[in-house]
Amino acid sequence: MTENEEFIYESIFNQVRMGFLSIDDIKDNIMEEIEDNEFEDEISEEWAFEKIDQEYQKLLAESKQWKSPTDTERLINAFDELCGQNIIALHNAGYTTSDGEYEVVEVERELRENDVTSDGYCFYHEQDLARAVDPENPSLYIAFQKVDNSDDAVTISVGKKVAEVLRNNGFEVKWEETAKRKIEIPGFKWQHIYDEEARDLQDYGEVIDRMTE
Repeated sequence: MTENEEFIYESIFNQVRMGFLSIDDIKDNIMEEIEDNEFEDEISEEWAFEKIDQEYQKLLAESKQWKSPTDTERLINAFDELCGQNIIALHNAGYTTSDGEYEVVEVERELRENDVTSDGYCFYHEQDLARAVDPENPSLYIAFQKVDNSDDAVTISVGKKVAEVLRNNGFEVKWEETAKRKIEIPGFKWQHIYDEEARDLQDYGEVIDRMTE
């Protein structure tokens, strides 16, 4: 593959493996990415679609060997538990940490409209997820904090709650109990396939419903 093909292939690999988009949506995204980068003369639609279909078939084959509960299923359970403990827990919240913080503030605003104030939040974003689908050295980083907070002791207390729930769901946790570092789940393997009939992990309305029940 050329350098540009490798760039597009990495995007294909990540989008298929993350499992948040349908194959049709991924094909639309990839063609847009090819056009935005002006790769049309080098990378054809046929090549891109073939790679997407190949990666999807590989993932389907691998999924038959997955042992339940997968790391992803245990993480979903952990995040649900955190919501039950009044901690906003968001899946795939934007592309960067600042994106995730924006999503959290939007959820907090809606919670407060329902007379609920969260005790903190945690999330991972798309760049974090890219590490979790890396077959060579998978891991997942979890950001945490409390909205409108600048007290490190409060931040650390949120981190401790998140780390405890993760450990209780069978994860190894690497974290120095500092406000400055994210919580790492080393060796985390993201195993998830898009299913339009399944729960939408990015439906943050569901998070609000869980926290206002």
